[in-house]
Amino acid sequence: MKGFKFAGICAGIKKKGGKDLGLIYCEKPASAAALFTRNKVMAAPVLLGKEKIQKGFCQAVLVNSGNANCFTGEKGIDDATTCSKLVGDCLDIGEDLVLVSSTGVIGANLPMDKFEAGIPKIVKHISFEGMDDFSDAILTTDTHRKIIKQSGEIGNKIFSIMGIAKGSGMIRPDMATMLAFICTDVDISSQELKICLSAANEKSFNRITIDGDTSTNDTLLALANASSEVQINDIDSKIIFQNALDEVCFQLAKMVVKDGEGATKFVQIIVKGAQTKQDAFKASEAIAHSNLVKTAIYGEDPNWGRITAAAGRSGAQVVPEKMDLFFNDQPLVLKGNWMGADAEKKTARIMKKNEIIITLDLNLGKETDHFFFCDLSVDYVKINADYRT
Repeated sequence: MKGFKFAGICAGIKKKGGKDLGLIYCEKPASAAALFTRNKVMAAPVLLGKEKIQKGFCQAVLVNSGNANCFTGEKGIDDATTCSKLVGDCLDIGEDLVLVSSTGVIGANLPMDKFEAGIPKIVKHISFEGMDDFSDAILTTDTHRKIIKQSGEIGNKIFSIMGIAKGSGMIRPDMATMLAFICTDVDISSQELKICLSAANEKSFNRITIDGDTSTNDTLLALANASSEVQINDIDSKIIFQNALDEVCFQLAKMVVKDGEGATKFVQIIVKGAQTKQDAFKASEAIAHSNLVKTAIYGEDPNWGRITAAAGRSGAQVVPEKMDLFFNDQPLVLKGNWMGADAEKKTARIMKKNEIIITLDLNLGKETDHFFFCDLSVDYVKINADYRT
């Protein structure tokens, strides 16, 4: 994408080797907006980033994997600040235009010698074609890159949006450990970019869960460098840009869930017929977070009682006798009545598929909401049992 350069290198931060230091560089200061974790235990780069983003501009983003720089006190803040200063010095830009982001093990100080050696090295590697290397450098337990590109047209001019994310475990709303970086060439103010980013996030990253844990480092950052000369300054242009941004975030969010730690199934739960939007959200969220539901999905067991029970404890208004439950188009429960062994056998065959849609109709109103989630497998336990050791 015009105006953006990327790089990813092995700096020796990860114990097992591999690329672990990434850099995004914009040739000129870009409008910037970000959303961060709502976890009250926030990593040092998040605390620093929340301050810096207030200015609304950013020119470089340094990201490391293998170490979260979280629960590291004042030293963590000092180390994050030092990293941003090193990047600024090497790129000859102001330190206030550099954001840093980290992902990995909580509670360990950054190996600063690796950063002091790695930052000058990575600056020499930045290029317009370096997005794959950058994507590789920010992964932890992910099994593959997550990159999405989208384009649109406004006023006979083409604009582009590219999103790069990492995330495989410790994923749930508030943001949804997830890092995502959006680069676009539109001309938009940081204030309007924040509005658009928040709206896109609500439909995407705030509608996914893998394990119900909110990370300490979650960051969703958007940069807009105006290189396409496409201005987002009226209702029509905002709608077109919003739709494109929504799609990028939505596809990235789906990629995160599909790459969930140990996941074998990708599931969408749709709750419809709720009295209120909040009820639809509560019920769908409770079902998506339920370990009993997730393990039943892994076992390909159409245990509909777990789904209806999760809805019942969600705090949403439900009437058991009015519930309809479908797996894809197959009804399993209608008006609170189990449809029998034959329906369950058909549902069990559906559950062998890699992607499943579960629809719960409360038949109480007109509101709908949804979540994307994955199953909970034996491999998830194995991955997280010895993550540090």
